[in-house]
Amino acid sequence: MATIPADSETTRHSYRKALTIAGSDSGGGAGIQADLKTFAALGCYGMSAITALTAQNTFGVTDIHPVPAAFVEAQLEAVFSDMGADAVKIGMLYSAELIAAVAGRLQKHGARRIVLDTVMISQSGHRLLRGDAVEAFKDLLIPLADIITPNLPEAAVLLGTVQEELKDLRSAAKSLSVFGSAAVLLKAGHLENDPESNDILYLKQEDRFVELRAPRIATRNNHGTGCTLSAAAAAYLAHGLDIPEAVRKAKEYIHAAIRAGVSYRLGKGHGPVHHLFPFWQ
Repeated sequence: MATIPADSETTRHSYRKALTIAGSDSGGGAGIQADLKTFAALGCYGMSAITALTAQNTFGVTDIHPVPAAFVEAQLEAVFSDMGADAVKIGMLYSAELIAAVAGRLQKHGARRIVLDTVMISQSGHRLLRGDAVEAFKDLLIPLADIITPNLPEAAVLLGTVQEELKDLRSAAKSLSVFGSAAVLLKAGHLENDPESNDILYLKQEDRFVELRAPRIATRNNHGTGCTLSAAAAAYLAHGLDIPEAVRKAKEYIHAAIRAGVSYRLGKGHGPVHHLFPFWQ
């Protein structure tokens, strides 16, 4: 392949590059689509490796078509061998085979600043990670992550318990750190009776907790909030922020995106947050 000569007029700047490894949401509110919108809103050049195609709208997921593991590897090889990535966000992986493929490529290329969104069940209750893949998820992927971002139902699956036993969020976050990530962001959005949406960040090396507080916003437009939060954290890591600051700013971004989307209507179910609100004035 011929080398393209550098143009001095176009090589003075460098992008902050963020890669999302996730499923496609045909409704555009979550998955790859939400991640790329978030990266763009936060000043990153977004790249993607699609792990599954979903037939999805504001009511939920109606079908899933996993991408062959070899093709996921080919996508990752194409990105890492040429552009590289300053940060990586991982979302839906679906199977143990896909998990192994992704973990292998991340290790091969020494990927850094990895945010792992523990996507297991969709908002509508559709399983997005096969039951036989949970152990591979814990053994192969979590140890590679700088941050994992489970919600309470996902934390219960990882810990082999029931959600009702996770009332002490700090204890639960610390328990999740045993799987090997540098930090755990335990999201409490499923505590719907709480007037606030307060998440807990546990920093394993420092044995320190950070509470991230925000008032709960009453809205049906909350599809893709988990994808968006984890993508925002990856974007801020790509800009060079440390984990606590990246997560703090990601929480601010998703809160603002939810608030900005309240007055919009899209579909008849749970609509999306407003990812690009900074540009729609």
